[in-house]
Amino acid sequence: MIRTTVLLAAALCGLAAPATAHNQWLLPSSTVLSDLGQSVTVDAGASTAPFEADHAALPAEMVKVWAPDGTMGSIENAARLRYRSTFDVRIDKPGTWRIGMENNAVTGSFKLDGETWTLGRRRGPPPAAGAPVRNIASVDELPAGATDLDLTQVMSRNEFFVTAGEPSEALFAPTGKGLEIVPVTLPTDLVANEPGQFRFLVDGAPAAGLAVEVIPGGRRYRSDSQTLALTTDAEGLVTINWPSAGFYWLNAVMTDANPGHPKASKRRMSYTATLEVLAP
Repeated sequence: MIRTTVLLAAALCGLAAPATAHNQWLLPSSTVLSDLGQSVTVDAGASTAPFEADHAALPAEMVKVWAPDGTMGSIENAARLRYRSTFDVRIDKPGTWRIGMENNAVTGSFKLDGETWTLGRRRGPPPAAGAPVRNIASVDELPAGATDLDLTQVMSRNEFFVTAGEPSEALFAPTGKGLEIVPVTLPTDLVANEPGQFRFLVDGAPAAGLAVEVIPGGRRYRSDSQTLALTTDAEGLVTINWPSAGFYWLNAVMTDANPGHPKASKRRMSYTATLEVLAP
């Protein structure tokens, strides 16, 4: 899986790390549908403020669609614009759908014969000035004589949920790998002025003391971001009091020294979700 998903790291190079100034987001037209036969239109981009298309488009071809019964769906009518991509997902089965991106790759640097190489990017020429820097795309191509390895396993999820008719919970079963959530309040049952609860897990265990930020959309029309800075309790549980209806961007990041790849020494994990909060 590392080899196949490293292409995603290359495609999103410079956009994936939550510590950067630009955050990735997926913005659906709706997350709650009364019946079947409808489609949800989704924008996908990266920008300083969530949901404001002003920096870069995300690759729609990296999006996966899970139907409520666990089968894989597909996107339709995909187009890449300057600052955002857009696509449709046809909702043709009842229950709760999961739509998003997953990334599991190894990135970093090493030295070979005194030259610095980078991992996780496609091959390219050395820079025009300064010491030459060469690139390889996959950890599987790491040369036998590589030294000074500084490699990090990057695991990320960026997703949202859509419910048609009655919600279902089959897709919320944890995988036990990386950083993920198990909803206490279903993501498509969120209502303003009512608390929502989510449990964060890392490798299947409670992620205690995890910093979680929640940012409402419409940042450009406010004098401040109105970011909710929260922390999970000993059981990995976080409670969010929604101040108003609208779309919210939720994000959590953690690092540890437990990579799943033998050549990596560190692991960086992130979880991102777009949540729609409805009016009472």
